[in-house]
Amino acid sequence: MSTLVIQDLHVAIEGKEILKGVNLSINTNEIHAIMGPNGTGKSTLASAIMGHPKYEVTSGTVMLDGEDVLEMEVDERAKAGLFLAMQYPSEINGVTNADFLRSAMNARREEGDEVSLMKFIRQLDSKMDFLEMDQDMAQRYLNEGFSGGEKKRNEILQLMMLEPKFAILDEIDSGLDIDALKVVSKGINEMRGEGFGCLIITHYQRLLNYITPDHVHVMMQGRVVKSGGPELAHRLEAEGYDWVKEELGIEDETVGQEA
Repeated sequence: MSTLVIQDLHVAIEGKEILKGVNLSINTNEIHAIMGPNGTGKSTLASAIMGHPKYEVTSGTVMLDGEDVLEMEVDERAKAGLFLAMQYPSEINGVTNADFLRSAMNARREEGDEVSLMKFIRQLDSKMDFLEMDQDMAQRYLNEGFSGGEKKRNEILQLMMLEPKFAILDEIDSGLDIDALKVVSKGINEMRGEGFGCLIITHYQRLLNYITPDHVHVMMQGRVVKSGGPELAHRLEAEGYDWVKEELGIEDETVGQEA
């Protein structure tokens, strides 16, 4: 079992504090969901864990199996087993989807242990079929001209090919129709198991209708303020966040814009 432990994490953007002491522990074989109003720091948490240079960690720790993630470069975090599916995946002209994936897979392996071309092709074809993706997408430039749904499926394709220890999925359901949502959820559920843990950032219960989380957390004002099981997400969908604010005496304000 692997563990990702976030303790008293404080993060600022351009001098403005966004995260104000986040505490969270995730094990493999667990799926956690974070919900909360806009501007409460959910996407900031994802970006800070993966080392986006815009986000300054002012205090706190992020430990992966006892190793200090915050001391790692971005590529080292990926090699250690962290994966981020971004809310707005970048388009990269001139680099095919297949070349990107094979390079990313080999970058995580020891020198001289690169995945063979035939094994890679078989695995890629299988995962694309599973995600109901057109095979020609493998030779298209990375995310260029992809629809929103295609980009999100492509993020899940990368997840399934790279097989990280922990995935952080930042609003992977954003902009998806029901059919695409079902396919994306199918891919995440396929990964579920002893060697995989997941943190899903979402606004909506609808994704959690297809992926049942083990733990649900509410983030407000830069902190995790409440945790529970799947029933917590159902109550948030039905009643919103006002009852949480009233229960905990939280003023109705946000900590800043998420990015």
